[in-house]
Amino acid sequence: MNGKPRQSGAVVDGVDWERWSVILCKPDAVDRGLVDDVLGRLAAPSVEIIARMTVKVQPWQIHVHYWDLLVDRDWFPGRDIPACLDAEYAGRTVVVALAYGRRGVHSWMRDQLGHFDPTVAAAGTIRGDLGEDSLTRAIAEQRLVRNLVHTSDHPAAACRDFGIWFGAGRRALLIPHQRAATT
Repeated sequence: MNGKPRQSGAVVDGVDWERWSVILCKPDAVDRGLVDDVLGRLAAPSVEIIARMTVKVQPWQIHVHYWDLLVDRDWFPGRDIPACLDAEYAGRTVVVALAYGRRGVHSWMRDQLGHFDPTVAAAGTIRGDLGEDSLTRAIAEQRLVRNLVHTSDHPAAACRDFGIWFGAGRRALLIPHQRAATT
């Protein structure tokens, strides 16, 4: 594709986002050397990790990624959410991965993560087994919970997450699998 697409998002037209998820291994997973463990637990016979890259987070990326926290920041009294996002992510290293699996892969992946508060997450989940933080501690320290990993929670989020972390310049990652899904 040369030039700007005819409409926003057109570079990913025809992609079956029911099969794709973006995995964000957060700074705490990177700092603790848990990226391979986390990705290994998310790769399954029905889920393939297509691409993986290390990213130094730009403030815009994390603000767009966590737009819901910014919109709902009134739910977080005593915390300056934009400042929390900047402190936890901006200029720090994360690892992003692109996963392809069966339709509905999002709910399966989210089940593997466990509850966002590692102290509440069930044993056998990534956050339950590997998490060290707690919501109580995060609130006391006026910051966000460090819970290792994010995955896209629905198809529209997967498309948005792909744009944030991979961008249109890497859309070729989607093409071989897209052709296979339609034949």
